[in-house]
Amino acid sequence: MARHVVVGDLRVQQIDRKDGRRSWTIVWPEGTVHKEADRFLRGYEGSGTQRTYAYLLVDHLRWLERECLGFAAVVLRDLERYMGIVGAEVRLPLGEPWRLGKRPYGQAALSTAAACLKGFYLQRAALGINTELGSALNVSRLPTRADRDRALLGHATRNLPANPLAPTRVRRRHPKMLPEGTQDLLLAEVHAARDRVLVSWLADGGFRIGEMCGLHLADLHLREGAACGDCRAPHVHVGHRETNANRARAKTKYPWSVENGVVTGGLIKRVSPRMIHTYFEYMTSEYPKHPGHGMLLVQLHGPERGQPWATVGARRMLGRASLRAGLGKVKPHAFRHEFASAVLDASGGNLLVARDAGGWASTSTVDEIYAHVDIHDPAFDAALRKVWGERA
Repeated sequence: MARHVVVGDLRVQQIDRKDGRRSWTIVWPEGTVHKEADRFLRGYEGSGTQRTYAYLLVDHLRWLERECLGFAAVVLRDLERYMGIVGAEVRLPLGEPWRLGKRPYGQAALSTAAACLKGFYLQRAALGINTELGSALNVSRLPTRADRDRALLGHATRNLPANPLAPTRVRRRHPKMLPEGTQDLLLAEVHAARDRVLVSWLADGGFRIGEMCGLHLADLHLREGAACGDCRAPHVHVGHRETNANRARAKTKYPWSVENGVVTGGLIKRVSPRMIHTYFEYMTSEYPKHPGHGMLLVQLHGPERGQPWATVGARRMLGRASLRAGLGKVKPHAFRHEFASAVLDASGGNLLVARDAGGWASTSTVDEIYAHVDIHDPAFDAALRKVWGERA
């Protein structure tokens, strides 16, 4: 089964396969496949990257049509100009901004678009089309200290790939935190046991919203000494699944497996007593009997009652509840920021503890975003006053 999503003249087509997997390609208005785009996207078959690249690439192909540019005529300056247009927040000298009516790309989307365009045009160059542009894109850089640490080779000098289209990296030092008392206020405001599961698990577990909505009951080992043997304490296995009915999937792709009905591997997260309490309340009061799909969070009302709860539904519920509680519109990822900062403070700044508790790929992410001193901390204040020649 295929679904067509209209984006200008070109369309992004989603293909639902019999095994539950999905793939994406780009087609012309009459329904024929865009051969160049399809050849590139097939290299990412079976991954969420294919979907992301399809929507980013279709924007670029529409822009090429408007500019009357063929693949063989595109130069590096054209791609730099395109990257500036899709990230522009104001009208440009030539008139309306590109993608009129839509928000400009943010920092993360620009970085992903740069990777997509580089990969697309390098593939064209490998086929002998516009090799000059391929040479301009195929540049390298010297390894940084972080690269050497990651590779565990302090003496490494081999050049690494670089992308001339990538935007300047912006350091994220102070992520948006939750208002004080958010968890208790939301738990008092929401009415369903399922919603209390979502709030408490986001707050105490630092889950991403895709991880939460993608959990299966088999992933939950909420008693000590579980059969998996991966962790003695109550825990959860977070595994990346592409075939979830609600399309929710974990960002991390740690290897995991099911042996004799027992899930092993994946990203292992410890659970708190409050998480266990809300889970049993939900399972004994609202969870449907024999749903068939085996997923944790389900819809409670409407014609889709009992079906897996999609991330968009969870986001909307959380937004409505936070507005009723007078907190403004709270987003799920803010819980993750709060969780990371709390773990880092409680562990005395131990980056390894914070990394493993939140499931980040490296300590550098934790260090860059969360590892900063509180300017209101008494020790911070005392140090400054000592430098200034004052004594508290």
